[in-house]
Amino acid sequence: MAELFVVRSKIKDAAEGLNVSGDFAVALSARVEALIKDAVRRAKENGRKTAQARDL
Repeated sequence: MAELFVVRSKIKDAAEGLNVSGDFAVALSARVEALIKDAVRRAKENGRKTAQARDL
């Protein structure tokens, strides 16, 4: 399994009492990674070396 960008215990805490399947963290991590990569691309396109909240 690839490195996760999310913490499983924090996901469970945020799930408001619902059970969370094992593959949920993997899928969420993939989305987070895609968001990061997109933000980095936007920062670079704008000539910056720092990704900022507005890049999300």
